[in-house]
Amino acid sequence: MRAVVQRVSRARVTVDGEVVGQIGLGLLVFLGVGKEDTESAADYLANKVAALRVFDDENGKINLDVRDVDGAVLAVSQFTLYGSVAKGNRPSFDAAAPPEHARQLYEYFVERMRAAGLRCESGRFQAMMQVELVNEGPVTILLDSSKAF
Repeated sequence: MRAVVQRVSRARVTVDGEVVGQIGLGLLVFLGVGKEDTESAADYLANKVAALRVFDDENGKINLDVRDVDGAVLAVSQFTLYGSVAKGNRPSFDAAAPPEHARQLYEYFVERMRAAGLRCESGRFQAMMQVELVNEGPVTILLDSSKAF
């Protein structure tokens, strides 16, 4: 699994004019599921996101996690994180999981975030979504369950 994690002061997801997920201070997580991914990959990423120390402490040092700042998580499924342009300019999504497998692991990831005691909002799987955010810093972290980066 892959994730792009952004520290935000606010973020929201809209589908057909309806807000389906919205947070204030916290983390926006774009989540991609690969063909070979399992629940253990989702567990790894959920634990990593929950413990990610990307918020400022009282000295202005990036040292606090999302729970420390009473923040929330907005998880948005994004299969394009598995897009490859190695053989041209049109992305190939061959490495992305099929929709039903991806949906199961995306929903499992959201459940794991909530089980960690975090308020976790979500987008709508397989919908055309508009994502609005204010990235604080900016702070953006790339995570991969296979530790490729």
